[in-house]
Amino acid sequence: MRSLLPILSVVAAIVAIWYAGAVWMNSQWTLDQAARAGQSLSLREVVADTMVQERPKLPAPHQVAAELWQTTVEKTVTSKRSLVYHGWITLSATLLGFAIGTGLGIVLAIGIVLNRAMDMSVMPWAIASQTVPILAIAPMIIVVLNSVGVTGLLPKAVISAYLSFFPVVVGMVSGLRSPDAMQMDLMRTWNASRAQVFWRLRLPASLPYLFTSLKVGVAASLVGAIVGELPTGAVAGLGARLLAGSYYGQTVQIWSALIGAAILAALMVGAIGLVQRTTLRRLGMDR
Repeated sequence: MRSLLPILSVVAAIVAIWYAGAVWMNSQWTLDQAARAGQSLSLREVVADTMVQERPKLPAPHQVAAELWQTTVEKTVTSKRSLVYHGWITLSATLLGFAIGTGLGIVLAIGIVLNRAMDMSVMPWAIASQTVPILAIAPMIIVVLNSVGVTGLLPKAVISAYLSFFPVVVGMVSGLRSPDAMQMDLMRTWNASRAQVFWRLRLPASLPYLFTSLKVGVAASLVGAIVGELPTGAVAGLGARLLAGSYYGQTVQIWSALIGAAILAALMVGAIGLVQRTTLRRLGMDR
């Protein structure tokens, strides 16, 4: 219970600030409507009205919670009004892109550590690739792939992979280089081959770094999948929900999609954390 108290305190503070912001941002519309009608409203009436507006500038937390409940529990998962349905569409692209980005990142990291030429050539390009804004490159990727007949899930997965591979490269390179000079000298004393040094020292030492980078990478991969849905005018996915909400001024729908994406990211990061604890515990690296 004591460990939950700080978390609950932070959540309560966020909710309180959120409600205050909703009252502040939505009150102007209420006051304008009252002025047109020649009415004078008390502070209590203004606050009450800001909590129930259909298209508020900033929805109140209970409005977002109600929208989440309606679009997850009260709708069948196959309904196109279900947030679970849209979340699954985005999750599919996220997982595919994350798998591609992770595989590419691990391969590049191994090459960078074991080959000086790759270290001098590939690593600067990997860093430079992240300076290009994803909002600029996403439409280019989609247009190029569409021109060669690649549509559907893969273009979004490519954008996800673009965002997720870099944290894996950086984390894996740091992990593979983490053994100190004494450990490397000990392996040489045992006359270990280069492959034995990699499999028995470098790779196990890199696992904590790898799992940490995977947590960052999977969140970035989700962002990439959502961004990949925006320029295509997608009709399914969390990005499509954001687009539809912005087109029709449905701010509650926008916020529910954002909160849904945050929950999805938290679940994926939590799953990686569970695998991390299980793996490291079996290797004797975590207690």
